[in-house]
Amino acid sequence: MQNQEISPETVEDQASLGDIKVNHTVVASIVRLAALEINGVSAVGGGFVDGITDLFSKKESDRGVRVNENEHGNYLIELRVVMEFGTELAKTAYEVQLAVRTQVTTMTGKPVERVDVVIEGVKMPPQASSPAGADDWDGNDVSSGT
Repeated sequence: MQNQEISPETVEDQASLGDIKVNHTVVASIVRLAALEINGVSAVGGGFVDGITDLFSKKESDRGVRVNENEHGNYLIELRVVMEFGTELAKTAYEVQLAVRTQVTTMTGKPVERVDVVIEGVKMPPQASSPAGADDWDGNDVSSGT
């Protein structure tokens, strides 16, 4: 049996087959994963307001991401991120905007009108595991007695 290539059908053909709708929680998951792929983004959500919301929200995918649609059906996205210390905040936020817009548009087929990035905090990047207190302030190993 030969592989048959499936070509995208025209919009008119799709309409006769039925509607395809993407739930906003799915879009929020796409947004979260796209943002976390950007170097310098430590977390999506995680601010004080999101911490309170987590107590009442049953859906993990709602944390830190809000998805709406305008009157034309284009996505309006707001996401809250925590960046790693030392990251160029504006540059990284712009990279997040581009990545989110590209991924959401590619995966859903719907345009993204806005991606608002709110930087909720900054935290130290994860470090290589070393015993606490093993190094003094100038980098000399204290445990060897030098």
